[in-house]
Amino acid sequence: MILVGSQRGGAKDLALHLMKDENDHVTVHDIRGFASDDLMGALNEAYAVSKGTKCKKFLYSLSLNPPPNETVETGTFETAIGRIEDKLGLTDQPRAIVFHEKEGRRHAHAVWSRIDTEQMKAVQISHDYPKLQTVARELYIEHGWKMPHGFIDKNNRDPRNYTLAEWQQAKRVDKHPHEIKRAIADAWAVSDSKASFEHALQDQGYKLARGDRRGFVAVDMHGEAYPIRQHVGKKINAIRERLGEEDTFPSVDDTKARYADEMLSTLGRFQKQLGEQEQRKQEEFETAKADLITRQREDRAEQTLQFEQRQLDEARERQNRFRTGIAGLWDRLRGEHKRIRLENERDAQEAIARDSTEREKLVQQQIEERNQFTMRQANEHRRLQEQQQNLSQDAEKFEQMKPPELELDVQTKNESPQIPDQQSHGLQEPEPIERTKPPEPTPVQAIDAERQAYIEQRKASLEQNQIRTPTRDPTLER
Repeated sequence: MILVGSQRGGAKDLALHLMKDENDHVTVHDIRGFASDDLMGALNEAYAVSKGTKCKKFLYSLSLNPPPNETVETGTFETAIGRIEDKLGLTDQPRAIVFHEKEGRRHAHAVWSRIDTEQMKAVQISHDYPKLQTVARELYIEHGWKMPHGFIDKNNRDPRNYTLAEWQQAKRVDKHPHEIKRAIADAWAVSDSKASFEHALQDQGYKLARGDRRGFVAVDMHGEAYPIRQHVGKKINAIRERLGEEDTFPSVDDTKARYADEMLSTLGRFQKQLGEQEQRKQEEFETAKADLITRQREDRAEQTLQFEQRQLDEARERQNRFRTGIAGLWDRLRGEHKRIRLENERDAQEAIARDSTEREKLVQQQIEERNQFTMRQANEHRRLQEQQQNLSQDAEKFEQMKPPELELDVQTKNESPQIPDQQSHGLQEPEPIERTKPPEPTPVQAIDAERQAYIEQRKASLEQNQIRTPTRDPTLER
């Protein structure tokens, strides 16, 4: 059922529109909470009440359009309207319901007054569109109507079509059982045949398969199987009528193996994207690193030039402290020249220490800048490596979903030789020979066995008092 609602004013225009004669039949089905018993008077009453507030859109108008070729009873409309007003917070608000019939189709309109007369303010209605969509989807599923594809939850998608970012987000968010049930129920509601149901399930990220105990199941990308009958609320005969017999569908193991192959291909695409992203990031970091080093070298060269220029200026300033001519000679005689020279030497040493401190400060700042750059690069590399590792773990899980390869029977490869009939000779039938190949001994075990054989051989020689050439300990050759 398509539900379209809006907040509006214009009580008179709305009443005239709802009572138009262009419809085959117009029926005012219910007026609740108004003093008037006709539609025009009720909506004008809502307008009069709204004048006591600042609300301009004092009405909420809703249209309810059932699916084509579906016969919907009046009680169904009333139930839907009741659920909607509960969702929107309009319970017990003044309301009018009008039915229109035209060209063999019947639809309904409901109008509420938003003004709460006790508090004299409008009922706040926010996010009404998703709320109406939720009720509409529930109505389609409950009544078994074919649901338009626009009602399918866009969050449930085929994981093979995910981007890398969507895959990582989907792993962080576990699906609630209610979401799984709604996804399968939506796929059933929008389909009317086996092919359309399989396609709708695949769009939601599931594959249709034959259950181990008969019946139909939907298999997700993790290999989990969900019974169709329990999730769509239909009997098995109704499901078989649309899908056919279970024997025509692959088993759960085959479906899991096919899903695993497809997801491994998708994960391979993700790993390739991560590799390209890592290479691109590495190139960006190398370029940024070269730019950083170039800028730091320029800063050091500029600092050196500044130091040289400042040293020249300061040396010139210190030299100008000495007087020339007769005054300079007088300064030498009275010791002033010596004092100035010592002061200049002290100032020069302080200038050298100052320049060294400033140069060291710049070096340390640049080292810290490079450390931060290297840390960012390492963190980015670690993040990409973790994503690669997670993808590898996901790929390993999908590999485990695939059934193990069947091993050839050893007895079929190496047939046992024909044994003559032993019962005729009065012999008992020998015990079957185990054909399990013993494990290969380790080098240490081989050395111990040779040493034990040597000891047993020597014991036997001593007991028989036979003189033999001593056998060399084979372990000595090792």
